[in-house]
Amino acid sequence: MAGQLALIGGDEFSEGCSFDAALLEASGAQEVLVLPTGAAYEHPHRLVEQAVSWFDRLGVPARGLDVLARPDALSAEHADTVAASRFTYLVGGSPMHLRSVLKDSLVWDALVAAWRDGATLAGSSAGAQVLCDPMVDPRGGAFTLGLGLLQGVAVIPAHDSWSEDAAHRTLKMSPAALVLAGIDSRTALIREPDGSWRTDGVGEVAVFLGGRPADLSALPASI
Repeated sequence: MAGQLALIGGDEFSEGCSFDAALLEASGAQEVLVLPTGAAYEHPHRLVEQAVSWFDRLGVPARGLDVLARPDALSAEHADTVAASRFTYLVGGSPMHLRSVLKDSLVWDALVAAWRDGATLAGSSAGAQVLCDPMVDPRGGAFTLGLGLLQGVAVIPAHDSWSEDAAHRTLKMSPAALVLAGIDSRTALIREPDGSWRTDGVGEVAVFLGGRPADLSALPASI
């Protein structure tokens, strides 16, 4: 049975991200593995340090795995590390870079296999976007290819600070069968192993189906 899947709106590892404690407890993990891939060009180690401090407060160690470029994602050693992790976190940054690094890689295959075997997988901002297919292109709000763990669903991260023009443009371009989830910062949309969905954190999650308001029932139970 697949593990928990958490799509987070951004501003990870900060006050208000109360969902991390529950995710950690449910995972049974003794360590959190952090992939700073999306932040490769934006001081990735600062985010790792933030994660280490944050999870130390929750009672478990965290460590980073430097999957920053394509060769890193093709490393069998890195793939083995990911495969052994029971809680892996994809941080925010550039969804385009994150996609290009992980697509069709050993690390991506290990990440998916571990999740399908019951591990917890969390993606924040860019990390949440790439887990879906399609993916919202941050450069203009149009849709592009994601990595496709979650098909037929797209995420708008930091929805609470998304401009009205950009939101309107994305909604207008939404295909009829597409579920679009606008997730506020420090807020999580969580899929439980039984296929149910819930929200947690300080903000809200707005769900749209075909560009029209919907609710959590529009999200797929099976993946």
